[in-house]
Amino acid sequence: QPKYVESGGGLVQPGGSLRLACTTSGFNLDMYAVGWFRQAPGKEREGVSCLSSRDGTTYYRDPVKGRFTISRDNAKNTVYLQMNSLKPEDTAVYYCAAGKPGPNIQTMCTMTAGLGPQLGAWGQGTLVNVSS
Repeated sequence: QPKYVESGGGLVQPGGSLRLACTTSGFNLDMYAVGWFRQAPGKEREGVSCLSSRDGTTYYRDPVKGRFTISRDNAKNTVYLQMNSLKPEDTAVYYCAAGKPGPNIQTMCTMTAGLGPQLGAWGQGTLVNVSS
């Protein structure tokens, strides 16, 4: 049974940094693209960043470009999201998921945000609260 456990969230001041981690189980992570998604109160879930399984192709949502970095450690079955220069609008519950990239990695991000993970179900997420 594919499973995702997110961690690393917390309360941080604007301009601060956090590193999220997602530990996966129940499938071979190195075979799949991975992504981070977030859902703010009252808003739909959106794809933040996705990373391919083979060639390192990435997608970043425009508002996080240059501030967030996605990475993966297949040996540890873990996906990371380094978040720098955090803004109040980054406040949300963050989730991770894996799947096949489809025609391109941006499509994987968009489709997963709207339809849910291809593998398993959403985890409990980790809350990021950017506030002074």
